[in-house]
Amino acid sequence: MQPAPSLLLFSTLSGAGYGLLFVLALTVLLGIVPPAPLAGLLGLGTALVMITAGLLTSLGHLRRKERAWRAISQWRSSWLSREGVAALLTFLPAGLLALFWVLDGRAPWPLALLTAAGAAATVFCTGMIYQSLPPIPRWHQPTTTPVYLCLALATGSVLAALLAGPWVEPALPAFHLLALLTLPLAWAVKWWGWRSGDAAAPVATIGSATGLAGFGKVRLLEPPHTSSNYLMKEMGFRVARKHAAKLRHIALVLGLAVPWLLILVATWAPSPWFAVLLTALAAAATLTGTLVERWLFFAEAKHTMSLYYGEQAA
Repeated sequence: MQPAPSLLLFSTLSGAGYGLLFVLALTVLLGIVPPAPLAGLLGLGTALVMITAGLLTSLGHLRRKERAWRAISQWRSSWLSREGVAALLTFLPAGLLALFWVLDGRAPWPLALLTAAGAAATVFCTGMIYQSLPPIPRWHQPTTTPVYLCLALATGSVLAALLAGPWVEPALPAFHLLALLTLPLAWAVKWWGWRSGDAAAPVATIGSATGLAGFGKVRLLEPPHTSSNYLMKEMGFRVARKHAAKLRHIALVLGLAVPWLLILVATWAPSPWFAVLLTALAAAATLTGTLVERWLFFAEAKHTMSLYYGEQAA
């Protein structure tokens, strides 16, 4: 499918923002991190800005932006609507938590719990939007939603390690350790998703799609259109296997290897400011790696409608 820039930025920014929001709310809820006002301002402020920016960029994929409000009206049957409802509802406890944290130096546990639950629920709904689509076999598999959840947690942990900084020095080891654990977990799940998608048998062929499989090998005599159309542009995008393999390695290096090594060195850095520099580089690398993974997520997806445009299997 065509990787739309708006969706790439949305899934990367909002995923990292919700991951950071979840990490901060959970660690303060468990008493791992003291609710220092400056850390709350930087951490929760950054999370909410990234979430808002991601949601706004997602509007760029809508043709009629004035009707965007209708996206939340079908929450009984649509994961997209559920995502919108969860995103809006999460803003309330997250905003109140930020006010208490920054202005009063405390984080009420009900608000922290609701914030963490809302962040996790929103990312879960985002993953289910794609996992619930049978016409796209590479998305319609059990690893799609766990990948979204794990990558959000990993990127959020790296950002938390960066934003803790020397002003919350006792929290640095906790956030660094969390990042060192969640990065391998997220990319291991992603690798599992890649492998299972590559090994999966086609769900349909051009013969089964046309109902002519019993008569022998089926092929198109003429293309269905004499010129390109919307479906071919949006869902007929292809990425060569060799390019996909190369981009997977780039995503793994930038998303996992580089940030993991930088954070490991940062835990032993002689200066807290040097640790901040290393974690900043780690955050930039893991966000870039996640952006490459998101591009591949769309580019490698093949819609079954491509069978009617010459593909032999999907």
